[in-house]
Amino acid sequence: MTNLTRRHFLRGSAATAALLPFASACAPARALSATSLPSGDLDGVRMAELIANGDITSLEFTNAAIARAETVNPQINAIASAIYDQARAQAAASPEGALGGVPTFIKDLANWKGAPTYYGSRAFEGYMPDTDDIFPANWREMGVVVLGKSTTPEMGLISSTEPLVTGPTRNPWDLDRIPGGSSGGAAALTAARVVPFAHASDGGGSIRIPAACCGLFGLKPSRGAIIESRTEEGIDLSVNHAVTLTVRDSAAIFAAEENPDSGLPKVGRVMGPSTRRLRIAFAPEPINGAALDAETRTAIERTAELCRGLGHEVIDWSMPIDGKEFTDNFLLLWAAGAYEFAQDAAAYFGKPPSEDIVEPWTLGLVQEFARKADKFEDAVAYLAAFEPLYHSWFEDFDVILTPTVSTLPPKIGVQSPTGPYDEVRKSVTDFAAFTAPLNVAGAASMSVPVQWTESGLPVGSLFSGQRGDDGLLLALAYELEAAQPWIDRRPGILG
Repeated sequence: MTNLTRRHFLRGSAATAALLPFASACAPARALSATSLPSGDLDGVRMAELIANGDITSLEFTNAAIARAETVNPQINAIASAIYDQARAQAAASPEGALGGVPTFIKDLANWKGAPTYYGSRAFEGYMPDTDDIFPANWREMGVVVLGKSTTPEMGLISSTEPLVTGPTRNPWDLDRIPGGSSGGAAALTAARVVPFAHASDGGGSIRIPAACCGLFGLKPSRGAIIESRTEEGIDLSVNHAVTLTVRDSAAIFAAEENPDSGLPKVGRVMGPSTRRLRIAFAPEPINGAALDAETRTAIERTAELCRGLGHEVIDWSMPIDGKEFTDNFLLLWAAGAYEFAQDAAAYFGKPPSEDIVEPWTLGLVQEFARKADKFEDAVAYLAAFEPLYHSWFEDFDVILTPTVSTLPPKIGVQSPTGPYDEVRKSVTDFAAFTAPLNVAGAASMSVPVQWTESGLPVGSLFSGQRGDDGLLLALAYELEAAQPWIDRRPGILG
């Protein structure tokens, strides 16, 4: 039986064959410069190749990324803190590694030495860590150049990125809409082509939801598949990885992060699609009874047809659980994390939790946990039992296909942390109805941007497998990317 504890949850949640048209950017050595290339034409793998070949320096790419950040960030507000001088020094040192010299951002829930960590909260303003967390340290070994921290909601506790400490982050595809959360800043910066990928983490959908909102590829790796800071027994809801422009960037990052001691089959670097045809369970309805909007329904049905056209078998299916019961139990566990964070903040400030210490949404979660604390152990037992139940379904199919979220990205303010708690709670649980079960199950899951609305907004398609199916999903993602490419789609703010 999986061992969930409230403290364990807090630690867990608080928190690419198809080589796309990047090769066309090649030119004779030193005829290239980072500023002469369209920023959206290069993914991280291609940047690293150009740097390694001596065609363009890391410093050139870094300066170009900083220039793009300074141009677009006033519109999207996705940078929690910038460390450009440190980044230039790092780039000038010609960092080596799997993605040596490629500029990126670290999410503001993780420590990177030399950059402040706010955790999206006013309570941590001024905190400067003196070491990297284990996962960012692995990215330092990959040789990436970190430009700063990307925005996140307070402690990553909501599916929008509108923290009071930095103000709302906006979606590059529609500045009136959210980029999702909690890796909203990472997704906005990547979609705006400031960087080709950015660090993200996912405890209930926080890689996949922003990827869907911003037209990016977002893989949530299997529990234990990558090198993490959490090593104790039990279930970890949260996993670190990235949001990326291309599948091959995600595959390259995954290979560099892969945990050799996971006990899972080794994936290595997936290089392209597989010839294996899959049996795909198509489950478009939200498990908790939330309404699927018309544009999302049309989009996910098109994805099912795309899979059929590629030779996969698609069968109609629905998840055989009580969705409301699952949601209530999951949210109680989520609220337990908020409760412990708020108690720690209150102890630091020497007074009870209040809205001048933590945001109203966080305080609402704290109060919900306090009301239902006697049901916590039952919630733990329910969610522990869900993990083996989920994996038992795969006797009948290989992959589950659902929408990533139930609607197009909401407008800024709908999920504001200052809104009425019950209204925000309903909006969040309806919007993010599909992703959390995969965190509880520890399963591999990915949002793929193969569909777009007539008005030009991205719609994510969520493919989920079993724990250890990361390689299977990446191979499928390559196939989908080749069949329906998205790299040439660019937000209007880029002109």
